[in-house]
Amino acid sequence: MERFNIIQPSTVLSPYVKHYWLLESDDVINSQRVIPSGNIELLFHRGCPMKRDGQIIPVTSLSGQSLSFADLKPTGTVNMIAIVFHPFGAKAFIELPIYALSNLIVSADDLNISSLKDLEDQILNTVDDNNCIRLIESFLISRLNPFKEYNYKRMVAAVNAINFSNGELSVSHLAETVALSKKQFQRIFSEHVGATPKEFMRIVRFHKALYTLQNNPTMNFTTLAYECGYYDQAHMTNEFKLFSGYTPTQYIAVCAPYSDYFSY
Repeated sequence: MERFNIIQPSTVLSPYVKHYWLLESDDVINSQRVIPSGNIELLFHRGCPMKRDGQIIPVTSLSGQSLSFADLKPTGTVNMIAIVFHPFGAKAFIELPIYALSNLIVSADDLNISSLKDLEDQILNTVDDNNCIRLIESFLISRLNPFKEYNYKRMVAAVNAINFSNGELSVSHLAETVALSKKQFQRIFSEHVGATPKEFMRIVRFHKALYTLQNNPTMNFTTLAYECGYYDQAHMTNEFKLFSGYTPTQYIAVCAPYSDYFSY
């Protein structure tokens, strides 16, 4: 039996938290290919240990922005809860510059947040999912340190512009949109999102391709490439290989195209 659920955050947290998801499975799950999501996630593993590329993932782990794929392998039953932040949202709860987490899986111990270790213990000893979410929300509210309003508005505006443009905007144009110099914008964006503007635009463009295929599974790849802002089909194929390890043809052969970034 497998159970998957999406829960929306409270109003006070919704500017920073996209949603929570819960996954529970008693079935044997094969190795799963995971791709860059564009969002930073804090995960709690309540089931059997999970391996990422052969290495055991900590019980509580914060996943920074990534530009590469990985393979997850459960060692038994799966029981996970995830906090999915908006691309810029983790900055409101984590004191570190978010770019310091890039391409890393960081444990609660490494983050040196004592209240997070307490939350981990509570989550592991709480059976009811709704109570777990209440504990998580209490922890997040206690950690909430909203960044300056003008920077919040800049990040919202920049991320929305990238989403609507399929990642085709220049960094200079984005900087002008939020009234910053290009250098200032790149620094502030990386501090909040954990990737450079160009890196993040590539991730968003890849997810746009997945989302387009998700809704138009018969679209040919040449049309897909141009609709999603790639120079040509070869460019799109190279990006698919980087982010998923597969060509587009291989990708749709092994799994149904789906974008977590655009679907919720």
